[in-house]
Amino acid sequence: MDDIRPQTSRFVTSRPRRALVVVDVQPTFCEGGELGVEGGNAVADRVATYIKEHRDRYDVILTTQDWHIDPGEHFSDAPDFVDSWPTHGVADTPSAMLHPALADIDADASVKKGQYGHGYSGFDGVDDAGRSLETILTDAGIGAIDVVGLAESHCVKHTALDARRNGLATRVITDLTAPVSAGQGEQARAEMRDAGVVLLSTADL
Repeated sequence: MDDIRPQTSRFVTSRPRRALVVVDVQPTFCEGGELGVEGGNAVADRVATYIKEHRDRYDVILTTQDWHIDPGEHFSDAPDFVDSWPTHGVADTPSAMLHPALADIDADASVKKGQYGHGYSGFDGVDDAGRSLETILTDAGIGAIDVVGLAESHCVKHTALDARRNGLATRVITDLTAPVSAGQGEQARAEMRDAGVVLLSTADL
């Protein structure tokens, strides 16, 4: 990956450096995948189009992937779909790769998470150089992030909540994500709002 640290400038701007974090847009979470979310493939297409048309809004673009090697109790043959789940996002399998719609987004960094645990948040992961998402964002001078991807009720929510805990101004672009279910989506949005996450659509930007 290229060096994404902020460049020194003699100009001062009040706009914080902003990153787009694309969470877990992988076949495993789309229709036909092990944990397919209804509308997942459409989310992948919309995210790809949004990046193509609005890359200039972001100083850094990052992706996260579920990349399970031995996640322990996260996988279960009798999952409760709360703390345990069917096998999904297995490292180095086709369903764990980035969705084909994202092939040309040219992300600045990619974080893999959940190798040996649940890995709900992008902040649980590291890139191929061992850098955490927090380190990547800090080194790039990022003060604000937009979060998109799958699923809104789980990994998008946890990534956004951890971003707030790390002091980042955080937005979730709601039409570039989808929940596991309508009810879980409503609950996730309430939790994010309570934590200070701004929810908005692409039309609001």
